[in-house]
Amino acid sequence: MSQSNSNPSKSIKKTFSKVLIANRGAIAVRIIRTLKAMGITSVAVYAKADTDSLHVTLADEAYCLGEGSATDTYLNQDLIFSIIKESKAEAVHPGYGFLSENPQFVESCESKGITFIGPTADQMRAFGLKHTARDIAEKNNVPLLKGTGLLLSLEEAERAA
Repeated sequence: MSQSNSNPSKSIKKTFSKVLIANRGAIAVRIIRTLKAMGITSVAVYAKADTDSLHVTLADEAYCLGEGSATDTYLNQDLIFSIIKESKAEAVHPGYGFLSENPQFVESCESKGITFIGPTADQMRAFGLKHTARDIAEKNNVPLLKGTGLLLSLEEAERAA
């Protein structure tokens, strides 16, 4: 697995021996299979309700997040970081959903010396809003479908429609 910093001309590549997948279900299974093919140890996390899930069975290691809602389990950053430390994972892959679009989680990973496999916090913030993502794409000559700028009122939206 590799991660690039925010400057693509200064790409950083790092190979890991152990990666925690902070997700469940089909996406976690796909990540685990890829890690196995790369010879990298996979660490799954799971809520008690997901004990018999395929991602738990396929992972090299699995840690229970306890009972409760997604907020209490898969989104519990303190618990996730505790498991990262206990498992000695060097990186975390968020899959999609849950923590994958949380810039604060990325910054916490960085401050703890854990590699987040995904976009940087700044990239998340820039691309998290359609109008800023569109501005960045236009400045980089990315072909886009016709659209509008940021619309600030219902009247503007009605006129544009």
